[in-house]
Amino acid sequence: MSRPQKCRRVCAEPRFSQFAPQGVQGRETIILSTDEYEVFRLVDYENKTHEECAKQMDISRTTVTEIYDSARKKIAKFLVNGLSLKISGGNYRICDGSASCCMGRKCGRAADAVQSISNPEKIEKPQGIVRVAIVCENEDVSPHFGHSQSFVLYDVKDGDIIFKNTVKLSNVPRGTLPDILKEFHADKLICDGIGTVALGRLQENGIEIFSEISGSVEQAIENLLKSI
Repeated sequence: MSRPQKCRRVCAEPRFSQFAPQGVQGRETIILSTDEYEVFRLVDYENKTHEECAKQMDISRTTVTEIYDSARKKIAKFLVNGLSLKISGGNYRICDGSASCCMGRKCGRAADAVQSISNPEKIEKPQGIVRVAIVCENEDVSPHFGHSQSFVLYDVKDGDIIFKNTVKLSNVPRGTLPDILKEFHADKLICDGIGTVALGRLQENGIEIFSEISGSVEQAIENLLKSI
């Protein structure tokens, strides 16, 4: 029986995920996995050795070499043959700030994200409280989880709201919001659109998700309270 593939740690999802030659349509699309992109970025852009890359991604050096060779071949085929390239999928997880080696120093990703919160009072959750988070834009549920710059926390006990707190975010690295919600002890999340990676991270953090919810924040929490 083959050994299970170890999940690769990446700093963040790529800012740009699709590329194509100008003025050319209908060409074959090459899929570069997110972990292949991360190895290529670390080795050829950040000038890290394969051993340094392995430590940062929490995999073996031989695995880095295999991924790197695969990525280079795909990128060469994309450039030489004028094909399309899409970065998608792969066996990876977004860094949660626990990396021991990141750019030659301890990773401060998660800590920086929490420090950027403007009003972090009432983080601790009393016993017997259900804490509901709703990502928002002004008074409405945010249309996409990953682009949210604020969320509302409701502390609920016996079906009644006993505390409400709005948390505003500033310059939060992409992919850290699931861990910020964990830091705030959220039990449930109300959102509209959400990607599969963020969904998986929230589920890993033990947060129950209610997605495809639109409209006002107040109506969303009211509807949820009727169902719990």
